[in-house]
Amino acid sequence: MKRILDIGNCSHDFGLISGMLRKQFAAEVVQCHGPDDSLDALRHGQFDLVLVNRQLDQDYSSGLDIIQTIKADPQLSSIPVMMVTNYAEHQAQAVASGALPGFGKRELYTDQTQQRLGAVLS
Repeated sequence: MKRILDIGNCSHDFGLISGMLRKQFAAEVVQCHGPDDSLDALRHGQFDLVLVNRQLDQDYSSGLDIIQTIKADPQLSSIPVMMVTNYAEHQAQAVASGALPGFGKRELYTDQTQQRLGAVLS
């Protein structure tokens, strides 16, 4: 079973995203909310994909900062990361920082999102 770490999505959005991932990819999804618990989970667990919300739910800090921290850490940099946002400019910044092209919450069941996720999870 594939394991996914979801960082910074509110409970409602986490439920939508994790439900789709369980249904479409039979994946286990673990939720974290900020940099400290997320980096701890990554260093002590095995994850096949990390999803980072554009703006974290608890302190509204930038998800891009977490992506940059993950990609700069030699222990974590090989883990695939995607940003969850509907804003193209934020997706572009995430990709420039080493993330794979991600998806927006309104695009959960589109062919493009399913293909992007399938490339990592299938």
